[in-house]
Amino acid sequence: MKNLIEYDKESILSEEVFIEIFEQEDEILKARMLLSCQERAKELGVKTAFDDLVKAYRKVEKAESRRKYNQVNTLVENFTNFTGKYDNMACGAWIASDSGITTMNKDYNNEIIACYHPILPIKRMKNLETGEEQIQLAYKRNHKWTEITVPKDLISSASKIVSLSKLGVSVTSENARLLVKYLSDVENLNDDDIPVQMSSSKLGWIGGGFIPYDTDIVFDGDMQFKYIYESIREHGSFQVWLEHVKQLRKSGRMEIKFYLAASFASVLVGLLGTLPFIVDLWGDTEGGKSVDMMLATSVWANPADNAYIADFKTTDVQLEVRSDLLNNLPLMLDDSSKVSSRIRENFEGVVYDLCSGKGKSRSNKELGIRKESRWKNAILTNGERPLNSYVTQGGAINRIIEVECEEKLFEDPQYTVELLKKNYGHAGKRFVKIIKEMGVDEIRKIQQEIQAEVYKDDVMQKQSISLSVVLTADRIITERLFHDEEYIDLESAKAMLASQAEVSEHERCYHYLIDKINMNKQRFSVDANVEQWGIIEQPGDYAFLFVQAAKDLCTQGGFSYKAFLNWADRQGVIQVDKDRQTKTKKINGKSVRCICLKINENVDKDGFESADAYDQEDLPFK
Repeated sequence: MKNLIEYDKESILSEEVFIEIFEQEDEILKARMLLSCQERAKELGVKTAFDDLVKAYRKVEKAESRRKYNQVNTLVENFTNFTGKYDNMACGAWIASDSGITTMNKDYNNEIIACYHPILPIKRMKNLETGEEQIQLAYKRNHKWTEITVPKDLISSASKIVSLSKLGVSVTSENARLLVKYLSDVENLNDDDIPVQMSSSKLGWIGGGFIPYDTDIVFDGDMQFKYIYESIREHGSFQVWLEHVKQLRKSGRMEIKFYLAASFASVLVGLLGTLPFIVDLWGDTEGGKSVDMMLATSVWANPADNAYIADFKTTDVQLEVRSDLLNNLPLMLDDSSKVSSRIRENFEGVVYDLCSGKGKSRSNKELGIRKESRWKNAILTNGERPLNSYVTQGGAINRIIEVECEEKLFEDPQYTVELLKKNYGHAGKRFVKIIKEMGVDEIRKIQQEIQAEVYKDDVMQKQSISLSVVLTADRIITERLFHDEEYIDLESAKAMLASQAEVSEHERCYHYLIDKINMNKQRFSVDANVEQWGIIEQPGDYAFLFVQAAKDLCTQGGFSYKAFLNWADRQGVIQVDKDRQTKTKKINGKSVRCICLKINENVDKDGFESADAYDQEDLPFK
C-alpha cells in the first residue's frame, strides 16, 4: 500500500485498496489499516462512500467463508479441515474447521461446540527416564498457529484441561468434557500417523546424545524452567568470544582459568563416574566474582538477566529441582550472602545433598514414590566469605574447593560483561563435540594421570578427585579449544586442597576444645566465682574436664562427643584409666571421673615433652 497522502478521492475507493486490506490474516493489522484509510477518506470528504464499501466487502468475506466451509465439509467428511501447515486428520463424528469443533447431539438433535477454534494433537513425547508421555498440541487463534507441550493426563481429564485456558485455548468447565473427547478421538483415530518422539526433562548426556545439542531427543521439561532451556543456545560470534577469553587467560589470573575450567568440567563428572563438587570463588566486593561467573556461564548459556544464573535466595527443594533439570550442566549460584534462612539452618545438609547427586525420596499424592532427582555436575558459587565458613562438618568441607579472589580480576569488567552478553553458548557445544571425538577412555586416562600427580598423603581423596576433573577439562580446552598453552599451574591448584587436619571433624573438635579452655581459664580455678569446668594442674600440659562440661562443649561446637572420644583415645590426646575413656581425678577432695585432655601439643600421651618443642639453639647438646 502506498503512503496515504498519495491517495485521492478516486484511488482511496479503488478495488486494490480493499483487496489488500481484506487479504490480511492479522485482524489487528487489518483493523489499523481500515482506521488509517477511513481517516484519509474523511480528509478527502468520501468517508460515507468508504464505509459503505467496507460493509459490502465484509458481506462478501462472510459468504466466501461459508462457501469454503460447506465445500470442504462436503469433500473431506470426517476429517479435520484446518487451513495451514497441518495435514487433515481423521476426527470421526466431529466437524472440525477454521470455525471451530462441533458435533451433533443425538438426544436433542442440535449442534454442540467442543471448541471455538482449531486444535489438534500433532506429536507424542515419551520420556526416557520415566516412560511418561506428553502430548504436543497445535491450536489456532487470530489466524496464528501456536504449539504447546502438556502432560498426557492434562488432556485426559475435564477438570485438568481447563488449565489450558491460561495459554489461550478456548476451554471452560462447560465444554471441557467435549474437548477431552474430541482430542482423545483424534489421537486414537490417527495413532499410526501421530509421530512418537523420545524426550527428556533433563539436560546433558541422555541416551547417548547431549541435550540440547542433539535433536534425536527433545526437551519436555516443566514450562516453569523453559527460560533456562531457552537460555542455552548459541548467540553472537564465537570468534569474538574466543579472542577475548584468550586475552583474559593470558593475564595469568588463576581465578579466571580455574572457574572457566570448572564450568567445562561439569559435563565430565558423569562420564568419569565421580561425585558432584563445589567450586567456590570468594573475596572482597567488586573483585570481579560475578563477572567471572558470567564468563563461566557464557560457555553454555546467556549470562545476563539471571536467565541461567541463580542465587541462594531459594529453597533446598528448588535447588534440587534445578539440579535435576541441569543434570550435567553446571549449577551457578551467585552471592552466598543471599542465602535464605531455610538453607542457612541446614547449610551442611544442602551441601551434602548437592554433592551427593541425588535428591530426597518423597511420596506423591497417591502415596507412591516420586521419581528421585539425580544429577552429575559441578556447582559454581561465589561470595564475600568462603563457603566453608558456613559449614563445620568435615564431609561438607571435603566437597568444596575454595578459590580466593585476592584483587580485581578484570581490567575493564564492564567491557567484558557487555561482550559476554552479546556472544555466548558456542564453546560448550564445541567442547561436547571434542569430548565425543576423544571418547571416555582417553579422557579417563588423562584424569587418572593428573590425579596421580595431584594426590598427596595429607589431603582428602574426594578433593583430589574433584581437582583432577577440573584440571582434565583445563588440559582439553587448552590443547583443543584455545590452543594457547595457558594451563592452570599444578602447584597453585594443589595449594587449594584442604589438609586432612582441616577436614577432619575430630581434629577440629580437638582444637575447638583447646581454644575454649584457653579462653576460659577462670573456669578451671577452684576459687573463681563462676561455673567450674574442671582443673588444670601444673605444668599445665593436661586439662581435666568434667564429663558433662566436655559433652556441653562438644554439643555447642556441633561435634559428636562419643565419636571424638574414640578418636582422641586412638590418637593419644587423652589419658585414660584401664578399660575407660575417662581418668579419675581428686577435685575439692572428691574423686571425679574426668576427660583428661592434652592441651600442650608438644607433650606425648605419657606426659613427656617432645625435644622438637625446643629450639635447636637451646639444646644442651647438638
